[in-house]
Amino acid sequence: MPQHVRGVIAPGRNEPVRIETIVVPDPGPGEAVVRVQACGVCHTDLHYKQGGINDDFPFLLGHEAAGVVESVGEGVTDVAPGDYVILNWRAVCGQCRACRRGRPWYCFDTHNARQRMTLLDGTELSPALGIGAFAEKTLVAAGQCTKVDPAVAPEIAGLLGCGVMAGIGAAINTGNVSRGDTVAVIGCGGVGDAAVVGARLAGAAKIIAVDIDERKLAKAKEMGATHTVDSRTADPVEAIRELTGGFGADVVIEAVGRPETYRQAFYARDLAGTVVLVGVPTPEMKLELPLLDVFGRGGSLKSSWYGDCLPSRDFPMLIDLHRQGRIDLGAFVTETIALDDVEKAFARMHEGDVLRSVVVL
Repeated sequence: MPQHVRGVIAPGRNEPVRIETIVVPDPGPGEAVVRVQACGVCHTDLHYKQGGINDDFPFLLGHEAAGVVESVGEGVTDVAPGDYVILNWRAVCGQCRACRRGRPWYCFDTHNARQRMTLLDGTELSPALGIGAFAEKTLVAAGQCTKVDPAVAPEIAGLLGCGVMAGIGAAINTGNVSRGDTVAVIGCGGVGDAAVVGARLAGAAKIIAVDIDERKLAKAKEMGATHTVDSRTADPVEAIRELTGGFGADVVIEAVGRPETYRQAFYARDLAGTVVLVGVPTPEMKLELPLLDVFGRGGSLKSSWYGDCLPSRDFPMLIDLHRQGRIDLGAFVTETIALDDVEKAFARMHEGDVLRSVVVL
């Protein structure tokens, strides 16, 4: 029997979000219905609202979530009703060329639920990142459910579903930060601060946080940055070079997603250093670099999609590290809010005074 729940939709480009009744079908083969307990307000949801991802409105927003499996469809064996899970948007297929080469974090055919959730009038919804978790319940592919230790509160655990995993993974998985490395992180929102945490966890000797907001720089310092650069008053490229003996950082993580900050990252790295783009650009953005500089500086220019994570491997590991006190996932939660407050949370995101607002259901 289909269920009716409350959910937050984005009806059109740059229109205010609103609460609607969502029809959640019974799970079909390979699907699961999850009772959502908490969901972070991620910048990617704002991108969806602004039409920066695509124009498949209306969107059912929310994707950074934890909850409990309520029911599963035919053929589902990895999760069962009652399992506490983090939702992920990389349910790997196991059959594509990346999976068969032992690189499932690059899976080209990730799974989403085949059925669509709808409004009461039958209008089909596009769930953000195939999840749609600003709702009391959501329908996902069973592979999007990653079981973790239920001892960690959902408002904390759910953050691994996107931003925190993206940042930590950008440092550890994509950037391959090693003991003794110098690392610079440009953009110190939730993803950038998670990259700081990842760099510290990997044993980086020097972690330089760059931003235009003093509050964000102070938070990055709390998260483990050893140095900060206010790029309103200092050239970040020159400042990073000065802090690294004139050479530049071994790894520079760009967590903004803009051409200007990417150029800064490119020139702030050491010769043969690595640039990691984890900030999400919008479709109209273009990047221009002298090809001779790309050739002459060597190294690696990488993009980090979801922190190149494998949820089944990385989520339980990071939950364990949190329980051991080696990382503090709770430090990312600025406030907890209700479903009705999502539009206000987007406004606060613009103001820069939150690291993460988390909807608790």
